[in-house]
Formats: sequence, structure tokens, C-alpha cells
Amino acid sequence: MLKIAITGGAGSGKSTVARMFAELGAEVLDADAAAREAVAVGAPAWRELRRLYGPLFFNPDGSLNRSRLAQRVFGNPEERRRLDGLLHPRITALLQARLAELERRGAPLALVEVPLLYETGREGAFDRVIVVSAPEPERRRRLRGRDRRGEAEIRGILAAQWPLPDKAARADYVVDNGGDLDHTRRQVKNIWADLKNQLDTGS
Repeated sequence: MLKIAITGGAGSGKSTVARMFAELGAEVLDADAAAREAVAVGAPAWRELRRLYGPLFFNPDGSLNRSRLAQRVFGNPEERRRLDGLLHPRITALLQARLAELERRGAPLALVEVPLLYETGREGAFDRVIVVSAPEPERRRRLRGRDRRGEAEIRGILAAQWPLPDKAARADYVVDNGGDLDHTRRQVKNIWADLKNQLDTGS
């Protein structure tokens, strides 16, 4: 099975591109969904986070207040590294289990949305990498509007990630998502056609 990572920078539109591939018939796994599962109420990571940060960082129903925790850790590199060390192994294990299940079912390829692919050294687990790119001013605008992030948090998020040009230089494919969605969709269709051709030819 061909394993393909979709990555990029915060606000570049990884989820938008992943949805476009899913609409074309691709099997798409979402690392963010795996992250939510990893910190579900009662899970080992949830218990550890509760011990580390206390009830202030949890909602009345017991679920993790991810926004409040993000505001804290993205301004503190040491806190962020500690959180990454706690969560990333669990997220990776969940994704690997899902990929293994798809492979058992005979899926010819699967795409995985992995926000911090290069930062966590996980690119070697994939056969191809797609980087979704957009200009930094546009990414900041999306983070402010869509995610309601403050400027300090945005700076912390961007500082925690590799520069997009460095990611794009290592990618097998780059999707420019800085324009209209039709332009993005055309690029996705071209990549999808190329991937299917690789499967058909065994290249």
C-alpha cells in the first residue's frame, strides 16, 4: 500500500486539500482526529494532562480545553516539547493501527494528514509527501479568522514549525493553496491522477 503524507504550515489548508482527495475517492486519515482520540476523557494521555495541568485546562464535561492548552504551550518552547513528547507517540500509534487496517482490507493507497511531519522526523514512514503551501500573510489571516488565534499564539505556532519553503523543497508534490479553491482542486486532481498512474504502472 502506498502511504502518502499531507503536511504544510499552520493555516496553509491541509484539511481542505485532504477533503478534496477524499472526494476523489482516496482513503484519508486525519492526525488531528487521532489527537482528539488520544486525549479523550479517561484515556492515558488525558489522565497525564490532567495531572500536569490541573482542572483549569479542562471543560466542564471533562474534555480537554485544547484552545486554552495551546495558548499556554505555544508561548513556551519547553512546555511544547513536553506536550509533544506525551502526545506524538500515542497519535503515531493510532495512525499506524489505522494504516495497518486499511492495508489488511486491501486499500491500494492511503493519505494521512500530518501537521508536524518534518518537525517530528516522521517523513520516513511515508512513500510520498504532499506539502500544502500558502503565503504567510494569508495563513496568518486564516488563523486569526477561522481559528480565532491571538497574535502571540500565532507567533508561537509558526515558530514551532519549519519554514514552508524548507518543507516544499523536500516534498514530492506541492499544492499552492494561496488562491481560489478551483485552482487548488485542479492541482489535487493532477496529483491524484499521477498517484493512480504510479499504482497502475507499479512505479
